[in-house]
Amino acid sequence: MSKSGNRPSAGGRKKRAERKPKSRAVAPTAALERKRAEPAAPARIKQSDGRVLQETRPKPTSLIQSSAPTRVLVAEDREEWKSSVHRYVSLYNQAETEQHPRVLTDYMADLVHGERLSGRLARMRERDLLRGALPAGSETKAELVRVNESASEVSVLLRLHIRRRVEQGGSYYMEERYEYERLWLSAAGRRWDVLQVEPIIAERRPRYGVSSLEWHEESEAPSHDEIYVMPSLPYLNYDLMPPFKNRITGIRYRRDLAAAYADRWWNEGNPSYELFDVNCTNYVSQCIFAGNAPMNYTGKRGSGWWYKGRSKGQEWWSYSWAVSNALTQYLSTARKSGLRAEQVQSADQLQLGDVITYDWTGDGRYQHSTIVTAFDAAGQPLVNANTVASRHRYWDYRDSYAWTKGTRYRFFHIPDLL
Repeated sequence: MSKSGNRPSAGGRKKRAERKPKSRAVAPTAALERKRAEPAAPARIKQSDGRVLQETRPKPTSLIQSSAPTRVLVAEDREEWKSSVHRYVSLYNQAETEQHPRVLTDYMADLVHGERLSGRLARMRERDLLRGALPAGSETKAELVRVNESASEVSVLLRLHIRRRVEQGGSYYMEERYEYERLWLSAAGRRWDVLQVEPIIAERRPRYGVSSLEWHEESEAPSHDEIYVMPSLPYLNYDLMPPFKNRITGIRYRRDLAAAYADRWWNEGNPSYELFDVNCTNYVSQCIFAGNAPMNYTGKRGSGWWYKGRSKGQEWWSYSWAVSNALTQYLSTARKSGLRAEQVQSADQLQLGDVITYDWTGDGRYQHSTIVTAFDAAGQPLVNANTVASRHRYWDYRDSYAWTKGTRYRFFHIPDLL
């Protein structure tokens, strides 16, 4: 009989397998787990004379295989970090629309910024509730300004453009602003986590621009010919030109022109002027000047209100032109001619082209300036600014990270005739 005749048939093997009782899955004990995890002793095959013929090691068990070190992810295996930034911007917009931070705070790991964001959005909710305003939609776009990137960490400076639609009393208006935020992201497996967020609170920054590093008084007045060819002279200023000192008195302040200029240049710098790192007061002064307010040229930084342009490689202006605290002092001083203002008690007493200055901490030093460019349905001013570029923003700035409980305001009404 052949060997093949002694083997059971395939059907027979199947039947015996069916008769074999099924084993139950039992959770392994800790001791058994340790035993399985221990490396097995090598198996030795010996000959009859005691010599080792060969040595083998059994294949690792599935438990040992699963506990082996995982493969390190390379950049190609990980999602693009820009996807996490895109997700952050989308959730930022949702938080702005809902005026609630949860969708964003659940996404990022920065608890400090989470509290900061929660406070800002809570102030917005409370303020809008009191003024009868409802958020009617928001759109946020982001621009990558600067990126520092490594294999496992990325820092990104974002420029956010927020357009927020507001409904009030059946009327709608759109407010816009630009914000800067710095994000730190870290690789976590196949994704990138947002570990830290730092808003750039530009309204609080003390610097006024690189040119301000050499603020000294003009030692020598330029000739008349030099005045005519100044490349950055913004407008014809008769006060700077003795042959044309025939300026009429009682100039009408053109509020419409001041507001139109503010809307034209709210999100960029007019190249005819110096552009400051903290540009808010320079921008407001330009708007007032565009409304026909006459300059008060003294040639001294600490007096008057003037911008002269470029002379001998330097830009020349007064402190009051470019520094919020100095403009506040200038407008607070009574005078009979030229640019002057009346300090009023509340924002609803202001008109187009009027000015608000902001003392964020209540210490008497004013750090931010805005100009009135529109009004909401309740007659409250909407303002423009240029350091944190803003257009038709509600005047109280409670939606800003710069705002504190100590914030104080000064409201300046510029008369119709100057």
